[in-house]
Amino acid sequence: MEMRGNLYENSNVFSTGNRPYSEASEYSYDDVYVNEQNAETDQTRSTKKPMKTASGTNTSGSRCSRLTAVCLGLLCVLLLIVIIVMWITITAERDQLCTRCNVTNQEKLSAIELNARQGWVYFNSKFYYISPINKNWTDSREECRNRGADMVIITSTEEQIFTAALTGSNTAWIGLTDTEEEGVWTWVDGTALTTRYWNENEPNNLGNNENCAETGSSEKKGWNDASCCAERMWISRTSEGPATTSDDCAVIPTSESTSACVTANILK
Repeated sequence: MEMRGNLYENSNVFSTGNRPYSEASEYSYDDVYVNEQNAETDQTRSTKKPMKTASGTNTSGSRCSRLTAVCLGLLCVLLLIVIIVMWITITAERDQLCTRCNVTNQEKLSAIELNARQGWVYFNSKFYYISPINKNWTDSREECRNRGADMVIITSTEEQIFTAALTGSNTAWIGLTDTEEEGVWTWVDGTALTTRYWNENEPNNLGNNENCAETGSSEKKGWNDASCCAERMWISRTSEGPATTSDDCAVIPTSESTSACVTANILK
């Protein structure tokens, strides 16, 4: 009996560490249960964390998309504003240009109409005037200057045809002379003669006294050299509007030109 009692006591004192066996078993079950709960909790956390991360990424992505859309919208609005401003500016400038063109055209038409009453003819952006009376070359040029123009300079076939039509069956002085140097013909503006429309065998300086050029009715070869003291009609030309003159105001020729021709006539 005593041995059994000892065995029973020894069996009761089996433990893990210093605890009895029964208590050790109970605690081990509890530990397993707790560990399982901890494991499940850890697994749940590890499973939820990626979900949180994915949700956060989606939120950031949606925010970026919304921000991009807003920026694009603002850019479109700004572009539309710029286009509208440019259109308004271009339209305003076009209207101003049209207004200026209309005013310029009206002024030009008014000038053409006004000058046409005084005998001026408009051709290729220039005004031409052929005199109804005859004068020597020097006085004729003085008349042109008093009208805000100068003697005609012919530099193209079209202009030669036009001036020939102005003269009709008559001849008229043009702004060409070789008074400075015999045989070297220059225009009244100082430029050298390059395009020529001389008659056949002209210029011939007949009598060594033909230093001024006249044009006739021939469209291609109508020029002739003549004495500057001879009296002819003349043709004036200006690129700008000619000066307004009154038909009642006679232009008095300069004494120098008149005396020169008078002296030449006396010598003859």
